[in-house]
Amino acid sequence: MALLHRAELRPSKLDLLTAWLPGRPWFAGTAGVAVTRVATFRFDDPAGEVGIETLLVRAGDGPVLQVPLTYRSAPLAGADRWLVGTTEHSVLGPRWVYDACADPVYPPALAAALFAGGGQAEEYFEVDGRREARQPNMTVTGGRVGDGRPPVLGDSHEVVDGDPTLIRTHPVELAVVRRPGSADAPSDACLTGAWPGQATPLVLAYAVPR
Repeated sequence: MALLHRAELRPSKLDLLTAWLPGRPWFAGTAGVAVTRVATFRFDDPAGEVGIETLLVRAGDGPVLQVPLTYRSAPLAGADRWLVGTTEHSVLGPRWVYDACADPVYPPALAAALFAGGGQAEEYFEVDGRREARQPNMTVTGGRVGDGRPPVLGDSHEVVDGDPTLIRTHPVELAVVRRPGSADAPSDACLTGAWPGQATPLVLAYAVPR
């Protein structure tokens, strides 16, 4: 479950991505043009400390790009290369925004979706002491492999930035498809998504043994 706040971010997530995305090797679209949101979904952080959100965005008339992000209340040690930017959250204060592929909370969450059939987290707003469900704006479907238990990942992982972006850990390699529709899944351990204007589910991520 993801508990959200009705808050203002300065700069906004899309402002951060407008500046950050053109420098990625997998970027496609018009550099300098404001990035627009297509759809989003979230995973849960079991510890409840880090926000894990995937944005599907478009730069101008370019293709849909998949950008998993994490939101932290303090800098992540050794991850300056993967910092998207910082923003001020009107409720939570300063937030450090990272490319989730390099954040240690993301690979286990992604693996759970790929192997155990997990999908997106249910999202809620807290309003006057009550929780109001936020309706999803896309459909995310995870895979189920073997007994449905995700592999236990090693403590460290290597990230190879590209399309797909590869998260090399043990005992599997996780692949995040940056331009959905550009790749098919080579295994049953996959995550697919559909959103308004894209009725046929496309592969968002997959895993292969190492």
